[in-house]
Amino acid sequence: MAASRIVIENCAIATVDADDTEYASGYIVVADNRIESVGAGQAPAGLENVVRRIDGTGHLATPGLINTHHHFYQWITRGLATDHNLFNWLVALYPTWARIDEPMARAAAQGSLAMMARGGVTTAMDHHYVYPRGTGDLSGAIIGAASEMGVRFTLARGSMDRGKSAGGLPPDFAVESLEGALAATEETIDKHHDASFDAMTQVAVAPCSPFSVSTELLRQGAELARRKNVRLHTHGSETVEEEEFCKELFGMGPTDYFESTGWLGQDVWMAHCVHMNDSDIAAFGRTGTGVAHCPSSNARLGAGIARVPDMLKAGVPVGLGVDGTASNESGELHTELRNALLVNRLGPHREAALNARQALRLGTYGGAQVLGRAEQIGSLEAGKLADLVLWKLDTLAHSSIADPVIALVFGAAAPVSLSLVNGKTVVEDNHLTTVDEDAIARSVRDEAQRLARIAAQD
Repeated sequence: MAASRIVIENCAIATVDADDTEYASGYIVVADNRIESVGAGQAPAGLENVVRRIDGTGHLATPGLINTHHHFYQWITRGLATDHNLFNWLVALYPTWARIDEPMARAAAQGSLAMMARGGVTTAMDHHYVYPRGTGDLSGAIIGAASEMGVRFTLARGSMDRGKSAGGLPPDFAVESLEGALAATEETIDKHHDASFDAMTQVAVAPCSPFSVSTELLRQGAELARRKNVRLHTHGSETVEEEEFCKELFGMGPTDYFESTGWLGQDVWMAHCVHMNDSDIAAFGRTGTGVAHCPSSNARLGAGIARVPDMLKAGVPVGLGVDGTASNESGELHTELRNALLVNRLGPHREAALNARQALRLGTYGGAQVLGRAEQIGSLEAGKLADLVLWKLDTLAHSSIADPVIALVFGAAAPVSLSLVNGKTVVEDNHLTTVDEDAIARSVRDEAQRLARIAAQD
């Protein structure tokens, strides 16, 4: 059967390829779920089986945004513990999170995904690590929500086995046993992970953090991931308190501890990485360990400023993350392009820290690197999967900014006129096409209220 083609013309294009190729006015041809060609001027004449032509005048085309760290379940606990540091915030919210069940997880995933997809995210991930006993198939509910939305997705199947009685932060009834966590993670991989080039669902092994999991869970989790040939994800070096915790408990800082348990490597990425010294950054660069940079969440919790310019200089793969919406209530990734640039300019590199194109790369190709999918997504190149966004830049908010990439990154959040994932339309004229946004809004409101009632009874 001949390939069905979509042709987009007359738009500015930022390919985010290795050479940062851009076109002031160009075209993109999509054939089924692949990008067939990208170039300047008009699309080639004589293309067959063109099912749609799109006039992209006034728009910028970019790769779809790629989110590298999130906690979807937090969508139904937004706006709480707003003046806390990380440890106090966790202590305040864990008792509520420990009451989450399958319907809540599904509704929260729908809300989180909808907000990101509407804002140009084509590949999402969720680090879900709260699995209270007897609450249903939480992983299946989350994966089902992503499949229904039509976005590409990585579930980082998290786990915790260090409860409060063992010196951890989460309540004991919210943690799993070492054996149970490993078995459930392997079962999730076997059931849901797709290793193919155009996979829509993948699974990573993701024990939560050094202060909520045992050393054995980290060590055996790494062994499981490598036996199954999947990636590894966790939180790392997020706060000063975490560093002190690691030194007190393990006699070393977080990076050295991770290395001792097999958690540095090209198949690993960590969230936050705020408090890293030169030696830590060099270790990440040497091993190819990736970082999910979450500027808004880091600011919300007062964690600090990650040394992103130094990481990039050292060759560390860096992507962007929304993080959970209990620490970044907006739930949007496109605003993280701007926040990453601005927050990093408050650090020692000041105005030279990041520019607009570097910020866009963090949100696209950098994210693909971190998720291990740089060969398939993250740039607009022939042969790659057709995950792309058309940003509308000819309105009052952006029309006086001549450079479209600067308009996208420095300006207000741009409307999404079109978002394709795997060649299929997910957003049209700033509205989701695959799900009912109003129905999701009602569902997340109802589940948030139900969770609040249950938590109040404890």
